[in-house]
Amino acid sequence: MKPLERREALWGFIFISPWIIGFVLFTMLPTLATLGLSFTNFSLATSAPLAFVGLKNYQDMLADPQVWASLEVTFTFAAFWLPMTLIVPFMVAVILNSPSLRGSSLFRILIFLPYVIPFVAGVLIWQNTLSPETGWLNEGLRALGWANPPDWLNDPTWIYPGLVLVGVWGIGGAVIINLAGLQNVPTELYDAAKIDGAGWWGQMRHVTLPLMSPVIFYSLTLGLVEVMQYFLVPFVLKNGTGEPGGSTYFFNLYIYKSFFTFQRMSYGATLAWMLFVITLVLTLALFASARRWVYYAGDRNS
Repeated sequence: MKPLERREALWGFIFISPWIIGFVLFTMLPTLATLGLSFTNFSLATSAPLAFVGLKNYQDMLADPQVWASLEVTFTFAAFWLPMTLIVPFMVAVILNSPSLRGSSLFRILIFLPYVIPFVAGVLIWQNTLSPETGWLNEGLRALGWANPPDWLNDPTWIYPGLVLVGVWGIGGAVIINLAGLQNVPTELYDAAKIDGAGWWGQMRHVTLPLMSPVIFYSLTLGLVEVMQYFLVPFVLKNGTGEPGGSTYFFNLYIYKSFFTFQRMSYGATLAWMLFVITLVLTLALFASARRWVYYAGDRNS
């Protein structure tokens, strides 16, 4: 390596060293510490001395019915959540990208604004909005003739659609990402599709969706990771009780309560590693499937 290259590499390491130090101290070391805790009996709720217990915590976890119940809740909600977080931002971005839409800049600002509002404040706003008696959503449904509109946040049948409404309100960031992807689709491809007789759906199917597949894949990956860590909304709305009927007792909420309510530190660390493994397996499966449906322009293997 030449002296100039060596000097440039040295300065590069100097500039990124704060990030490296922060990553090691606040991410890598705590992560390794939780792995070590998962093989011990460490608990703040008892005075038992710290001891190595091997795989006992993992055996207890696999025999814990609450683990499987909370995983069922998480995956059931994911079935509602993931399609909406993909379809709604994409369709909004398609509308905003339309050249015939007037005032699109204003609409972009209005759609992005909820994304920058503190999330807890937004959740509390939606708690009032979805109120069965005074919420404006149910008032509007009554005005349309629905005599007994849903109790969105207290009925197990409607709790997941209610949580989806709370989440979809903050899709501004996803809309911007999809909009950027749509604006990078070459316009000449649409012109060629029109010459071949393709209508709106033909252009969407054969031009827009293939070229937007990397953005959809990115959004799907982030959405999968986020839904596996879903915690804040049910915690704020239901104070971590899991009501109604345990339908909001998500796996991440069980991890939180194991740590801070039951003070079973070793067991909480075991649950956290289970969540990590599940998320990793699902993400790897998603990456493996991407070879079949994600198209990268210029990639011969696409």
